[in-house]
Amino acid sequence: MSDSSAEFAGVVEDLYRREGARLWRSLLGYTADRELATDAVAEAFAQALRRGAVIEDPKAWVWRAGFKIASGELKKRGRLRAIEEGDQPVVESQVPGELFELLRRLPARQRAVVLLRFYAGYSTSEVAAISGCTPGTVRMHLSQARRRLRRLLEEDDA
Repeated sequence: MSDSSAEFAGVVEDLYRREGARLWRSLLGYTADRELATDAVAEAFAQALRRGAVIEDPKAWVWRAGFKIASGELKKRGRLRAIEEGDQPVVESQVPGELFELLRRLPARQRAVVLLRFYAGYSTSEVAAISGCTPGTVRMHLSQARRRLRRLLEEDDA
């Protein structure tokens, strides 16, 4: 292993320690599947290690890869539609079950940006980099998601 490869492996290891659990929880909220969230996190970090130092922003790259891997697997399993139509979410103790209940009722893209922005704590520009879209698109999805969540909360209160 060359010095630059070993150095990059250290960067990825540090990134995993700082971001791995948060990425997993976000993917759990996105997929409602513990195993899939675990596999997507592992695969994202493994791919980062294989690609090496050519990755300019490892943090954004790993988050984007994790969501793309999870989304691809959901599509392969035919689960994106199932989650949107009423799968029971996995409730993680750190996140209120009510949140998962509401999030599962959002379209997949809105669910992803809400989780990245408000649960994982990324800025709009970071969410854009992670999700591979523009900050304006992220703001649009966030706005639509907030409106949808507001309507859902009002329906629940009625």
